[in-house]
Amino acid sequence: MAGLFPEELLTSTDAVLDTFESELPGLSEADDAQIFGVVERVVMALNAVNEAHNESAYETDEREQLCDFIDQSLTEHGIDLVALAARHGLGRYQITDKWRKW
Repeated sequence: MAGLFPEELLTSTDAVLDTFESELPGLSEADDAQIFGVVERVVMALNAVNEAHNESAYETDEREQLCDFIDQSLTEHGIDLVALAARHGLGRYQITDKWRKW
């Protein structure tokens, strides 16, 4: 497992997710642009982690878990993802697609 998930990858990913979580309080009062800004920042930071690991940091299961984490975290902080996505012509699970390279 250490070969698949080196400590540096885990530490970097945790740091990105910690930063994302720190931006969530109060986000339920934010406008769509602010919410998408938070989503963009976390996705771009995860892209950077992926790039630092030869574009192979996250396999299918990990990508799905990261997307689920983003989805659940936003939902827990009062964001109606179905409505947010619909306002922008997206499906709920497409909110990261614009920026996601992993």
